[in-house]
Amino acid sequence: SLSVVSRTGYRLFSLASVDRVDEIFCSHDEDTKIAERLFSSSLVAVVTASEPNKLKVCHFKKGAEICNYGYPSEILSVKLNRSRLVVCLVDSIYIHNIRDMRLLHSIKNMAPNPNGLCTLSLLSHLAYPVSADCGELQIFDAANQLRRLKLKAHDSPLSALNFSYNGVLLATASEKGTVIRVFCVKNGQKVHEFRRGVKRHVSIGSLNFSTCASFVVASSNTETVHIFRIDPKAIEQAERRQSIAVDAASVANTSSSSDDDESNGGSDPTATAATGGWGMGFLAKAVTSYLPTNVVTDVFTQDRAYATIQLAEAGLRYECVMAKLEKETRLLLACEDGFLYIYSFEDSKGGECKLIRAHDLRTPLHGITEVDIVGNENDENTNSLNVNMTKSMLPAPGTYAGVLKGRPADRMSADSDWCHDLREAVEYPVKVTVPIYDEMQFPPVTPISVE
Repeated sequence: SLSVVSRTGYRLFSLASVDRVDEIFCSHDEDTKIAERLFSSSLVAVVTASEPNKLKVCHFKKGAEICNYGYPSEILSVKLNRSRLVVCLVDSIYIHNIRDMRLLHSIKNMAPNPNGLCTLSLLSHLAYPVSADCGELQIFDAANQLRRLKLKAHDSPLSALNFSYNGVLLATASEKGTVIRVFCVKNGQKVHEFRRGVKRHVSIGSLNFSTCASFVVASSNTETVHIFRIDPKAIEQAERRQSIAVDAASVANTSSSSDDDESNGGSDPTATAATGGWGMGFLAKAVTSYLPTNVVTDVFTQDRAYATIQLAEAGLRYECVMAKLEKETRLLLACEDGFLYIYSFEDSKGGECKLIRAHDLRTPLHGITEVDIVGNENDENTNSLNVNMTKSMLPAPGTYAGVLKGRPADRMSADSDWCHDLREAVEYPVKVTVPIYDEMQFPPVTPISVE
């Protein structure tokens, strides 16, 4: 599933094969900033440029707005799964029960988060930055409203983070963009450290796991997309380690190595390299005399990309995911230029991925528009939340919205059209057969603006 937002509304597409992209909905609405679809359901969370403080919850197949909610400041991002809907503002986060939009919890007085950076797993683990000065993050259990782990993933502020689809792993990147780290959600231990590059600092545009959680794909403002491979043995080893402490002293030591040009925790490059034998130790000593200590350590301890994609143009924002199309693993790149690029991927070999198809999504699709590839070629105070319902829909029984409207919860009807529509939108369509990669085959791609 792919959602595209632009100045004229939002559009939803489904991808059944490499050669076919079907437009399943077009809003023909006003300038849209966010359009988050709940997997293959009918529910879409929409935020427009004219009302950046308002969240509209829509049933797109009925063409109806179920309800809308107002917030104290601009909505920067919306995350949702089948049980929770999370709204992120610059300094606060609101957590709703997605089946009746009841406000369950709010996190206030956060460190400034101007990009609305946060991620929600299928298991309702929520991760978000807690510092504007370093890459420290909090893992919060949105299902039970409990704080779990706090860890310092990077020395620089965070620029990207995402859970794996099974909720076991968390990938992070800092504003420098030179290192990608993968952590075990269970105990906060580091599983992998991947080096994206050495020569320059970049801005990470997207960071996503494959559906099988065996790969991580990262795009940036450069001309290269990197795919990193995760070793299952490294996950097992990390899960066996003791859980990290959440006190401040322990948090300061959770990042065993640092980003490019940052301190490296006092580690000795010659000692690290010596594990490879006398030759490696000698080489490390020789290189150390010419290069900074931390750079030498990174060269010998960090994993490199398993596969790459060379883009035709740098500087554009790409949202990249790995998904199964016709039982084959493909890389899908949605670009802000309005095109969807599909690349091949060899699980067993890696290497450079080849462009096999490009779809033009800039205009309404009447059939399919193809591009010639040979020629050249995306805390807890709830009173400040304002709730505004559509005219024909009533608040759900016993919800915060109902109390705010001044109706006693015990006098509200057992069920309402509003609550029924919301539950109906959340449900997946009934299928005659159940494919192997059913519910997680085509997870939603983060919306991108098309100028």
